[in-house]
Amino acid sequence: MATRIATLGSHSALQILKGARDEGFRTIAVCEKNREEPYKRFKVADRIITLNSFKEFPSVENELISENAIVIPHGSFTGAMSTEQIERLKVSYFGNKKILKWETDREMQREWLKKAGLTLPRIFRNPEDIDVPSIIKFYGAKGGKGFFLAKSGSEFERKIKEHHGKAYIIQEYIVGAPIYIHYFYSPLNDEVEVMSFDKRYESNVDSIGRIAAKDQLDMGLDTSYNITGNVPMVVRESLLPEIFRMGEAVVAASKAIEKRGIFGPFSLETVITPDLKFYVFEVSARIVAGTNPYINGSPYTDLKYSEPMSTGRRISREIKNAIASNQVERVLG
Repeated sequence: MATRIATLGSHSALQILKGARDEGFRTIAVCEKNREEPYKRFKVADRIITLNSFKEFPSVENELISENAIVIPHGSFTGAMSTEQIERLKVSYFGNKKILKWETDREMQREWLKKAGLTLPRIFRNPEDIDVPSIIKFYGAKGGKGFFLAKSGSEFERKIKEHHGKAYIIQEYIVGAPIYIHYFYSPLNDEVEVMSFDKRYESNVDSIGRIAAKDQLDMGLDTSYNITGNVPMVVRESLLPEIFRMGEAVVAASKAIEKRGIFGPFSLETVITPDLKFYVFEVSARIVAGTNPYINGSPYTDLKYSEPMSTGRRISREIKNAIASNQVERVLG
């Protein structure tokens, strides 16, 4: 039976499924009830499987195996299932499952980025040590939901109360331009590709700037970093050598921390300061939603490919190349 491409109907599924069809695969969208409409309207899914919740995904695993499906992970996978549940899946899976725990645990993630030799913001182990504006981030792929700023231990203690014991990290807030870098690493040709860049449109932090400081104070506004969308970017060309170097360093470090390392798409969340220094905040070990503006390709993929190449399509191109060269096990984890 021919290989099919499957993914959860969320996050970056539209470009994953369209990219798969562009590469000649039939596709399956696994959707939550009442959220099937985009995949019907845009006609990217040859088949739709409906669940009450993504947490039920293991219940359709055997069905996907019978369809000879390869599952493509994205942020909604790590939101719906633990890394242990994902590792136990028997259905074919694009990427290295074992690297996901290095993304979802922020302490392990920091160890990975340090091994890559990247510049990281300071971490405060104790709230009372906060002496500069800091951002409090919660574990997992939740699109920035609940993140908040604190300038002191007392402000932290006041704001953390509503989060009911969630695991968090207290990170120095670096002032600069946020840039999310989208990479793809192919184990078939041992090449790191720069696919695209984005910045996040976050609520309500991106609208507060339109309100005068006095009014912000009068309204008692607290910043929120819940991502509502993504804005495409092209970076200053002289930054590209450092951007390639960082991506290659992350891949090299991943091979030291986990057998086979990372392969497929990944992303670095960075801030670049006025002196053009990159601070790296996070690594995402799978496709990120910031690639969604580039379903028809980006300026960077246009330089490399002769046809529109989204990150979603690049995944299916890798699978197609692996099948054609009898190396499919090299892209499955």
